[in-house]
Amino acid sequence: MNILTFDVEEWFHLLDNSSTRSAEQWKNFEVRIHENMDRIFRILDDTNTRATFFIIGWVARTYPEVVKRIAEKYEIGSHTMNHQLVWQQNRDEFRQDVDSSIKLLEDITGKSVRCFRAPGFSIRESEAWAFETLVDLGIEIDCSVFPAHHAHGGMPSYGKGEPAILKMHGKNLKEFPISTKELGGRHLIYSGGGYFRLFPYWLIKKWAKEDQDYLLSYIRPRDLDAGQPVISELPRSRKFKSYVGLKGAESKLKRFLTDFKFGDIGEADKGIDWGKVKILTLD
Repeated sequence: MNILTFDVEEWFHLLDNSSTRSAEQWKNFEVRIHENMDRIFRILDDTNTRATFFIIGWVARTYPEVVKRIAEKYEIGSHTMNHQLVWQQNRDEFRQDVDSSIKLLEDITGKSVRCFRAPGFSIRESEAWAFETLVDLGIEIDCSVFPAHHAHGGMPSYGKGEPAILKMHGKNLKEFPISTKELGGRHLIYSGGGYFRLFPYWLIKKWAKEDQDYLLSYIRPRDLDAGQPVISELPRSRKFKSYVGLKGAESKLKRFLTDFKFGDIGEADKGIDWGKVKILTLD
């Protein structure tokens, strides 16, 4: 089961960076979302691939035409309104943020939103209340769990990276965690983001073959944008993570989607016998 997802963000939506944190700051940056989404649409058309798009509400509000174009062919989900880490918000702030994003996406597209992903996979064990909030807001499927320690969050208690039912106070939520590979004691997302750009394709292909039972990939538009500006104040290590491998990323993704058949969250949901998956109680 191979699942392809995109986090629809602008190139400057970097977490944990003071110059790119707020919507007021975002107004000062170059607009690249249109050409970057054109690239993604072209890749998906060329490879006949389905995908789910997790969209930031700010992008939807600022460029509703982009969201309408996505929703014409693909499944959409919420990526919050303002792209902030979950553990930097309280419960009410998180609820308002996600609720506003869902309502905006549904108003623009006329489609119900039932999928969600938190920025930076930032729901930890201590923020398990966020899952209950998602259920209250009508979300049926979550893709926020990093099933190990992670800089922005992580849930090591989740265990093996596979679909599960999260149960809290009598409420159930289907979970599709991000796929990782353990290397040198660290769990890495090799099928998307910076490590997808960094690792050679032969290694990505090898690992993907090993994970054919369940592989959830995520790509951001900026991961494929070799022409994006460099945010100068980033630390050297952060610049490397943000900009390494951009020139070859588009062709690498095309090979990936050609060598492996990917589908969206909705297709995966229908293919799972949810009565047989593990249940994690988070009360």
